Amino acid sequence: MGFFNMLLSLAAKGAVILFFLLLLAFLGYCLYIKRIHMKYDHIPGPPRHSFFLGHSPTFLQVMKEGKIIHDKFREWSEEYGPVYRTNVLHFVFICVTCPEATKEILMSPKYPKDKFLYKRLFNLFGQRFLGNGLVTAVDHDLWYKQRRIMDPAFSSLYLRGLMGTFNERAEKLMNKLSDIADSGTEAKMLHLVNCVTLDVIAKIAFGVDLDLLTNKSPFPEAIETCLKGMVFYIRDTLFEFNPKNRPFINEVKEACRLLRTTGARWIQDRKTAMQNGEDVPKDILTQIIKAASKEENMSKEDDEFMLDNFVTFFIAGQETTANQLGFCIMELARHPEILEKAKKEVDDVIGMKQEITYDDLGQLIYLSQVLKEVLRIYPTAPGTSRDVVEDMVIDGIHVPGGCTAFFSSYVTGRMEKFFKDPLTFDPERFHPDAPKPYYCYFPFALGPRSCLGQNFAQMEAKVVMAKLIQRFDFTLLPGETFEVLDTGTLRPKSGVLCSVRHRKYSK
Repeated sequence: MGFFNMLLSLAAKGAVILFFLLLLAFLGYCLYIKRIHMKYDHIPGPPRHSFFLGHSPTFLQVMKEGKIIHDKFREWSEEYGPVYRTNVLHFVFICVTCPEATKEILMSPKYPKDKFLYKRLFNLFGQRFLGNGLVTAVDHDLWYKQRRIMDPAFSSLYLRGLMGTFNERAEKLMNKLSDIADSGTEAKMLHLVNCVTLDVIAKIAFGVDLDLLTNKSPFPEAIETCLKGMVFYIRDTLFEFNPKNRPFINEVKEACRLLRTTGARWIQDRKTAMQNGEDVPKDILTQIIKAASKEENMSKEDDEFMLDNFVTFFIAGQETTANQLGFCIMELARHPEILEKAKKEVDDVIGMKQEITYDDLGQLIYLSQVLKEVLRIYPTAPGTSRDVVEDMVIDGIHVPGGCTAFFSSYVTGRMEKFFKDPLTFDPERFHPDAPKPYYCYFPFALGPRSCLGQNFAQMEAKVVMAKLIQRFDFTLLPGETFEVLDTGTLRPKSGVLCSVRHRKYSK
């Protein structure tokens, strides 16, 4: 009995010691947060909602109301100036709209991608997601090795050879729209272009025919689930600790597993075929495997990186282009005068021919302006961020090192100081003779870490839009809104529901 009492006494003392240790750790963390506040609070910024959570509750309220977080950033930029501070726990984010600082930070390799955000994208709720792929790799040497492997698959010579696939997949969409026009049913344009862009990336990158306009697939839903999970994982620091969210978290993890196991199977099948000397498609996957085989010191981790990039291409190569196309159709439908000008150019350049060539794309100058203007108002990947390691001065304000600089092309694209009447859709802003925006327009980011696939994406978008304009008249259905849905990427909230009719040509 005495021994048992002694154990209880020791346990009680241990609990007391543990309590005081936790209390000391808590007080130490409080002092650390206070020190961070004192270090950065000379920088203008909105009042914190919470000592610990900083501005995170504000972000969550915006999400709860179904609004766009970047509109809040724009509001704060107008109120607090070209550099202002936000806080989440002990992290400090400096939101920047100053063009000179944007140029300095984004164009230089000495500012790495920020560890807070991109480490969160390594996995979602413990399940590996984008890993250390091209988008998320923070270490410059690791990123550069992968970029060197990927570059040949996105050279201008290689991209020219993709025109056949762009045309073929866009034709499938035209056939689908023809059926819709004949039947008089509504066209869910965002869904349709999502199918096409996912078909394109699956075929061009991985040699797989999904044919989503006629076949069902788990991939679109898996991608959407991953993106939703990504938003909560990044913006709500307590989301994963709420038991009510467990079923959704499990769905996100399962969606991640589906994408990665599919990718692993496709990659291994291709490697086996190449080792056996079989004929394989000359697609991006083959290019990547060939380039990787020439690298020295390739390891199992490099194979994992290849899988990371599979998921990256599968999502980034489809989602953002589909959303751009959706916004483009929406804006052309609400601006008939701009649509007529685009029609005239397409008629002059393409005429009635079915196969669009690479040289044709270069002559579709006004359509390029339209697509650029779409990305000004609706940058589908709206922001990027970098770590500021050393002290610097931005617009006369001293910014101590150790924080993260955040840049939003959505914010700068909608500010009067950079674009006159910024909410007016006007493709003439991007006329070849118009002055070029000075580091306030960067829908594909800037500098060495800019999007590798931007030329690929814009070629694809131009082929789809040119064929659509060539063949069909489209109008938005009554009640369609022009609201934007924030799922990490930006997309038309209403789905762009249209009535579609065959174009009538005068004889």
